[in-house]
Formats: sequence, C-alpha cells, structure tokens
Amino acid sequence: MPRSFTARFALVLVAGIVAAIIFAPLAAVAVSAAGWHYPFPRVFDRTVMVSLLVVMLFAARNLNLVSLLSRGFSHPAAPSIVRAIRGFVVAMIAIAILFGLALGVGGGGLGNHEAAVALIPKFFLSAIAIGFIEEAFFRAFLLGGMKADFGNRVALIASAAIYAVAHLVRSPARFYVTGYEPAAGLITLAHSIDQFTDPAIAIPTLIGLFLLGVVLGEAYILTGSVYFSIGLHCGFVLGAKLWPKIILNRAAIPWWIAGGGAIPLIGGAVAWVIAIVILAMLRPITGAQRPA
Repeated sequence: MPRSFTARFALVLVAGIVAAIIFAPLAAVAVSAAGWHYPFPRVFDRTVMVSLLVVMLFAARNLNLVSLLSRGFSHPAAPSIVRAIRGFVVAMIAIAILFGLALGVGGGGLGNHEAAVALIPKFFLSAIAIGFIEEAFFRAFLLGGMKADFGNRVALIASAAIYAVAHLVRSPARFYVTGYEPAAGLITLAHSIDQFTDPAIAIPTLIGLFLLGVVLGEAYILTGSVYFSIGLHCGFVLGAKLWPKIILNRAAIPWWIAGGGAIPLIGGAVAWVIAIVILAMLRPITGAQRPA
C-alpha cells in the first residue's frame, strides 16, 4: 500500500467500482427473482455503495478509518447536539430566505404548501440519515485523511470538489435487466458521466455543491467535529427535497432564485451568495476557533 492516504483511498475506490461492475449484474438477478422492479442503474448505485463500504472495512487499518471517524465524532454529547442544532438553524434561515424570495418574486409559481408540509417528517428522517452518512464519509474520513497529505486548504478544496463531482456521477438512464447481463455494470458506468455533457445541468449543480462542500468542510476544520456540519447538511437536504414540491413552476421565478441543474435549490446565484456569506461568518456562527 502507498504511504499517502489519498493514494490508498484511490486504490480502494477503484477496487470498489470494479467489484460493483462484477457483482451488480448478479444483484440485479437476485432483485428480479425476489419480485422487485428496480432500474439497473439504481441497483448499480447501491452495489457501488456496498462494495466500497466492504472494501473500506477490509482496508480500514491502512486507511486509518476508525481513527479518522473517532476524531470526527469524539466530542461530548451535549455540546455536540447543540452544535448540530445550531447548524440546522443556520440552514433553515438560508432556506427561509430562498423560499421567501421565491414567494415575493413569483407567487404564481408556487405549489401546495400543505402537501409539502405533510412531507416534512418523512423528508426530515431522510435528511438526518444523508447528513450523518455523508459528513462521516466526506468530512470526517475523506477531508480528515487528506489533511495529512496536503494541509487544510488544499484538502478542503480537493474534498469539496470530490463531493460535488460524486453527486453527479450517476447514470441518468433508466433501463431494466431481467436476466444475467455481465456487461450491464460497464454500460452503466459509461453513462455515469452523461450529466457532465450538459452544461445547463452540470455547471449550476457543480458550483452549488462545491460551495456547499467548502462550507461543510470549513465548519469541520473550525470545530474539529462533524456535528455542526451534520446539522447544516441536514437542513439543506430538507430544503432541497421541499423545493421542487413547492416551486412547481420555476419558469415563473428568475433563474438566480429558482436555480438550475440537478439540484435546483443550490443551482441559483442567490444560493451561491448565501453559501459564501455563511462561509465568511462560520467562525462566529460556530463559536469555535481553528485548531492549532
């Protein structure tokens, strides 16, 4: 194994993808035999996640997995919960600003508020799970590991870029397999970069995700833990899930508010500005000092 954490992680990532290419067609057969009807790209995505987790666990010692995760989560419970709540409140304020602007500028484009509110409990549980898992992986593990290789600034930028790209590396195609198709994994992998070929989808989403990744990563560096980042991430996921349920007619709202790309909430200029403002105010917002 190489000495560099980044190089070790790259090898693990390649191993996980290769394993997914091999096992996803078998998983699709098992899914079909069980009577479930899922498009193969969805099966492939889940297989990649499981394969990567298995390989990471197998290589946990070489990746310092336990140490990195422990460092990100090893803070007293009460202050950590407060910090997570603080991050969530910050996100909710940002979301309220975006929805408020949408209401003020394009009221005719707004959807059913009551139906959207009814979905909040379901979306909230999903947002917690996503925030916890992604912050554990992208901040505690990936950013924490890359800091040893490159230092805080470079690791922050690199991990935010990986975070942004990872959310677009998936096949937009929807096709089904009913039997064993050994090439299906390779075909899906080839289509995983399709979204990057459409600038209207890729550019707004990449900008928004990159800025969000920088904010979440900087919060981790400042506080030395993932709790504020989890709360902030959870709030933005909740807002992203509610946005298309409320903003039904984005054409009635200027693009700089309505957003563009695969995740419209963060695909508009207003959202980018809000992310930059949060980044500039992170030190007083988190109440933390940068670790020595």
